[in-house]
Amino acid sequence: MKRLFCSCFLFICPLLLFSQQKTLRIDYSFSGTATSTSISVDELRSIDGWAGRRSNMQEVPLKGNGQLTMRSATDGKVLYRTSFSTLFQEWQNTEEATRVQKSFENVFLVPMPGQEAELTLELYDSRGRTTASLTHKVDPSDILIRPCSGNPAAKDLMINGPADKCIDVVIVAEGYTQEEMETFWKDARNAMNSILSYEPFKHLKERFNFMAVGLASKDSGVSIPAKHEWKSTPLQSQFSTFYSDRYLTTLHIKDLHDALAGVPYEHIIILANTDNYGGGGIYNSYTLTTAHHPQFRPVVVHEFGHSFAGLADEYYYDDQFSNYYFPDCEPWEPNITTMFDFSSKWEDMLGKQGVSVLEGGGYMSKGVWRACPDCRMKTNSAPAFCPVCQRAIERMIRFYTE
Repeated sequence: MKRLFCSCFLFICPLLLFSQQKTLRIDYSFSGTATSTSISVDELRSIDGWAGRRSNMQEVPLKGNGQLTMRSATDGKVLYRTSFSTLFQEWQNTEEATRVQKSFENVFLVPMPGQEAELTLELYDSRGRTTASLTHKVDPSDILIRPCSGNPAAKDLMINGPADKCIDVVIVAEGYTQEEMETFWKDARNAMNSILSYEPFKHLKERFNFMAVGLASKDSGVSIPAKHEWKSTPLQSQFSTFYSDRYLTTLHIKDLHDALAGVPYEHIIILANTDNYGGGGIYNSYTLTTAHHPQFRPVVVHEFGHSFAGLADEYYYDDQFSNYYFPDCEPWEPNITTMFDFSSKWEDMLGKQGVSVLEGGGYMSKGVWRACPDCRMKTNSAPAFCPVCQRAIERMIRFYTE
């Protein structure tokens, strides 16, 4: 049975009344090269209901690699802010970005304003400097804001309250044919149970709702370019993102959100019907991971650590084309440090529960430090998130719900 939004939707921001029981969806195009960045508005859409947070609306829990800010058009006061990362910005650090210009789809959801508002979108580089900014106005009465509706095949996995009280996570099928849909429902429940078996998700699970959406695919499986396998699937997901064989992503973000119209969601997990190893997680965008590899359970938890809590990878290979972290600035991710501003990280936790400062993390063996020898953000064999990651996740959960 499809779960509906709470029908008594009404909440008051001190600066503006959001009372239309709607979500404003803004589709953007980010384009450029390693040294250039451009932002364009693609389309504005409206969706019935608002599943996002009702508290801390003028704040962001992490800086991220970009931020979207909604302000009152009359007095400029902040109404709503969100932070994020994008695949486009990650691509800008690849060798390919030095020789070709590309564009990437991006979709953001904000509460529909009750009157004219101004949106500002900013993108930041690896040092936190603004690389591009776009400001545009939105009038909720604009006749060209296209309604977005749908009736996807959806099932409740765990419902602890209405969408306006809980963090709403949707798990999406990718590469499952209609005949394989029963397998997907089982995989979706396994993914949810895996996440909720780790602290702090475990003791705060009553703050979450989980749903599953069964998108039927023409082909079974997903595209694996390294094996010359190309499949027709709803989200056109593929391995070999940025020519890394295990990096599994989708570039079709608009198709993803189109497919989810009609269900309440804030965070997205996509399960790929394949036993090929891989996955990806992008902060406040989506998690995408293989569902049938033996390491599926720890991998989906790891990738959700990226997309939900903005956690960085704590492993390192020193094989990246360019570094993401530098000694003269502190990473925005809460679980790694360059020691530039360590007091803002886990300095207060040193000596507690084995927390220390160990060099190696964020793909770099030198110049980046993590808190513990092992963690769910470092290896698939780690039994838990380290205390620093656990605190970061709990802070995120409370940010959304308190």
